[in-house]
Amino acid sequence: TMTEHIGHLMVLNKLTKRNFFEEPGLNRTLMGDGFAQIVAGFVGGPPVTSYGENIGVLAITRVHSVFVIGGAAALAIILGFVGKLSALILSIPGPVISGISFLLFGVIAASGLKILIDNNIDFDRKKNLIIASVILVVGIGGLVFTVGTFTLSAMALATVLGIFLNLVLPETSRSEEQ
Repeated sequence: TMTEHIGHLMVLNKLTKRNFFEEPGLNRTLMGDGFAQIVAGFVGGPPVTSYGENIGVLAITRVHSVFVIGGAAALAIILGFVGKLSALILSIPGPVISGISFLLFGVIAASGLKILIDNNIDFDRKKNLIIASVILVVGIGGLVFTVGTFTLSAMALATVLGIFLNLVLPETSRSEEQ
């Protein structure tokens, strides 16, 4: 969850042209995630995280208002408690929901690639290409690593592998790579 949270903040920084690592600060955003986990557990809900779908909506609509986001959150809560309104949402055909989801997740992936491009990551360097390839295949492919009761989900495993490969793969100059 923490890895996903940091990735989402990086994308949000680019979309909104604000630095959420400084204001409100990573410590506060993580504290907000922790508080949401406590509330979810208290009311018997599942674990929560920052959801990438919302970032996709921000990218598509270009509406970054806290009040609009808060209004959408209030509407979602109301929908959760009013069965008739929930039934209205459930009446939307599956292919429509799938199409919207496809678009939202595509926007998230494209935003991540944009961060790599904006930071001038040189994919002609073998090390960068290998690391990015492994992260994308493991993360998107849904590879899960389990030993006994310990499990790393695709996102966590991709992060760990990316860090590991960055540490162990040698830095080479352009002349050595040719």
